[in-house]
Amino acid sequence: MNILEIDSLEVTYERRDRARFRAVAGASLAVGRGQIVGLVGESGCGKSSLARAAVGLVAPTAGTVRFEGRPVVPLTRRARSPELTRLQLVFQNPYSSLNPRRRVGEQIGDGIAADGAGRSARSTRVEELLELVGLPSNARPRYPHEFSGGQRQRIAIARALAADPSLIVLDEPLASLDASAQAQLANLLLDLSKQLSLSLLLISHDLAIVHHVADVVSVMYLGKIIESGPTDTVWAAPAHPYTDALIGAVPRPDGTGTMPEVLPGEVPDPAMPPLGCRFHPRCPHVMDVCRSREPPLENAGESRLAACWLRAPEAGSETVSPPAPAHPRQ
Repeated sequence: MNILEIDSLEVTYERRDRARFRAVAGASLAVGRGQIVGLVGESGCGKSSLARAAVGLVAPTAGTVRFEGRPVVPLTRRARSPELTRLQLVFQNPYSSLNPRRRVGEQIGDGIAADGAGRSARSTRVEELLELVGLPSNARPRYPHEFSGGQRQRIAIARALAADPSLIVLDEPLASLDASAQAQLANLLLDLSKQLSLSLLLISHDLAIVHHVADVVSVMYLGKIIESGPTDTVWAAPAHPYTDALIGAVPRPDGTGTMPEVLPGEVPDPAMPPLGCRFHPRCPHVMDVCRSREPPLENAGESRLAACWLRAPEAGSETVSPPAPAHPRQ
């Protein structure tokens, strides 16, 4: 049974110029129990909007989100239902999500207090959580500004763990950290998932980190999931040109791997998405059908799904065999 099920999700916003656009345009995604799912894509693809809808911070325009079989309803001023406290979110910038005027121990203890624990039990649990995320017990009386970015993110994770969650959604938790802190935190997330049988939905634009920790990866482009499957399978033989470009852009020891060499242009304005396949203006394998018809997300073999006319028989005579990977794999 999946712990999180997102089905045909749409999230619509209105800009200052009153133009409405769908940040998430019919995305479906599932996270199994104890599973780490990575969601990757460039900035502006709708990943953060999907994350916020998944935990009830924004209301979906259409579609459904279910956690442990129950609908996730948008948060209101009223207290959240006890069942949904087991669904937690960790933001990209830990300093902005932590109260700078409150001590670390107090902030971690809030989630424990909500469970009815007494003062002594809360104190003991706070120390356990600090140890669990690799911080000393003397962190308790200190304030967030006294820690590095990586340490603050560990505090944010400890605060999420205080609610005894079964799923944590992490929205770009490593983006503001240096390479060393990213690697350490990625290993921590992997260890926590195994140790606690904890499910994670890891939102990231860094496919290398996702490749390291995730069991399954979904690739998002301009509000839609365009490929998903087992991480190692997708990494070894991507079924969509966009996924291939993202993997090709991962820096390698020889200095190769830069996005401009493999994927020109930027993500289009979501208020005016291209007709047909949303990726076709940037695709090196574009065909006539790509400009007029949107490809469905269908079976691409090896437990993968892909939305690309290169692999769809419906394209008829225009269908061609998918190109061999254009970039060496590690």
